[in-house]
Amino acid sequence: MIDTNHQEIAKPLAQKIMLFANKAGDITSHTPELTLHIRHAPTDPLHCIYTLSLAVVLQGAKMLSVENSVLPCAGGQTMLTTFDLPVVSHVTEATRHQPFVAMVLKLDYNLILQTAAELKLPKQSRNETFAPISIHNIDAGLTDALTRLFELEYNPALRDGLQPLLTKEIVIRLLQGPHGPHLRKLASEGSPSSHIVRVVSWLKTNFMRPVQIDELAKQAHMSSSTFRQHFKTITGTSPLQYLKTLRLQEARDQMLINGLDAGQASGVVGYESPSQFSREYSRLFGLPPQKDMQRLRQQQL
Repeated sequence: MIDTNHQEIAKPLAQKIMLFANKAGDITSHTPELTLHIRHAPTDPLHCIYTLSLAVVLQGAKMLSVENSVLPCAGGQTMLTTFDLPVVSHVTEATRHQPFVAMVLKLDYNLILQTAAELKLPKQSRNETFAPISIHNIDAGLTDALTRLFELEYNPALRDGLQPLLTKEIVIRLLQGPHGPHLRKLASEGSPSSHIVRVVSWLKTNFMRPVQIDELAKQAHMSSSTFRQHFKTITGTSPLQYLKTLRLQEARDQMLINGLDAGQASGVVGYESPSQFSREYSRLFGLPPQKDMQRLRQQQL
């Protein structure tokens, strides 16, 4: 449970970000892995893919739906995503006078592996549970490191030298803190989660081609049945449903960003049947492609 102490810890950084941004929206920082997010009102649910990252809600609140789970995250809480996951996300608490403020730091898998090895952390029990998304209250040490990383926006001469050090400090704090068991599980070489991570990385760049479960299981060094079991345990969904979501999300981006129509987008992501694409798109996003695009473009105005 969150308490006012953690909200107070987060408040100074929230104020710094609001002064820096001075507007609502998604703001890219000069640190490529760091983005800032401000909203002046609650948002509609949005389908998206959460990647390996640390999200910090500094003010306001948001809600995630992952498969059959609903995860609230409020001001003063951190959310670690250790696996690329399709989620439905929306801001639930935000006003113009009390905006939703968050920052997201994308994490590097190799840095996590390297840092975990350097720390010589104790091996985890095989019985420990693994969660692809974990939510915990922020602490003063992590807040301080994130504040120093953000303040590099005002110190370009120091940015190149300090940014890698601060990012590593944040990873160390995550490995040693309440998120640690999930992050250390990810970093365990030879663990089912590390094999699934590699398969998902491959899927993200090969989702347009026909894929067989046996092929994916071979990449993970598992039997097909074991692969399906571990994949669902870690991602909350089946390999084929995960692949379908990747394709539909990419098609949506192609229509919204590049102006493709539904027929063109369905072909780009590997659908042979436009009608099947439209059915599955409507099932995932709640509207057929054309109406969904109209809704999204109206929200951008």
